[in-house]
Amino acid sequence: MSTHAKRERLLFADLLEAAGPDAPTLCEGWKTHDLAAHEVVRERRPDAAGGLLLGVLKPRLERVQAEYAAKPYEELIQLIRTGPPRMSPYALKQIDEAANAVEFYVHAEDVRRAQPDWTPRELDPVFADVLWKRLEKAARILGRKSPVGLVLRRPDGQTAVAHRGTPVVTVTGEPGELTMFTFGRQNAARVELEGDKDAIAKLHEARLGLTS
Repeated sequence: MSTHAKRERLLFADLLEAAGPDAPTLCEGWKTHDLAAHEVVRERRPDAAGGLLLGVLKPRLERVQAEYAAKPYEELIQLIRTGPPRMSPYALKQIDEAANAVEFYVHAEDVRRAQPDWTPRELDPVFADVLWKRLEKAARILGRKSPVGLVLRRPDGQTAVAHRGTPVVTVTGEPGELTMFTFGRQNAARVELEGDKDAIAKLHEARLGLTS
C-alpha cells in the first residue's frame, strides 16, 4: 500500500514537471527549479541540510543548494520521484512517512497555489486526519512566533493551541488549510479568522512555521 508520503512525493514531482522550471511558487524568491533543488538537497545532502534549522550551517546549505540548482530540472525531478538513497534515514518507510507526508503536501501546494486559477484540493478523510494529528503535535513550534494568541480549529470543533497570549485569534479551516496557514502560507490558505481586527492583521504578517 502506498504511504501518504509516497503519494504526495509523486504528486509534487508531477506538479513540478507540469509547471516547468521557471514557474512561481509560494516560497519567497524561489521558482520551481529552486524548490526542486531544495528537496533534493534536503534528502540527499544531510551534511548541508542541517542549515535548514541551524543558522551557523546556513552558508554551507546555500552553497550546496546553488550547486543543485545548477543541475538540469528534469534530473532533479527524477531524483525526487525515485526518493532518497538507500542509506538515507528517509529510505525507512516509517521515517519517510513521519518526515515527508506534510513536507511534500506543503510544497505541492506551494506549486499549485502560486497559480492564479488554483482551487482547494479535496483531501481524503484519512489523510486529513493525519495532517491534523501532525498539527496537534507541532502547533506550538509552528506558532511560536505568532504575535498574538493563536488557536486552530477544525470545522467539527476540534481545537489546538498554537500560541498562548492575548488577544486571541481563532483560525478555522480544514486540516490541509490549517497546515498551509501555520507553515507560513497565511495568505494562500482558505480559512476563517475570528478575533480583533488588528490582531488578525498582525497574524497575517507573522513568520509562522519552521523558519529560523
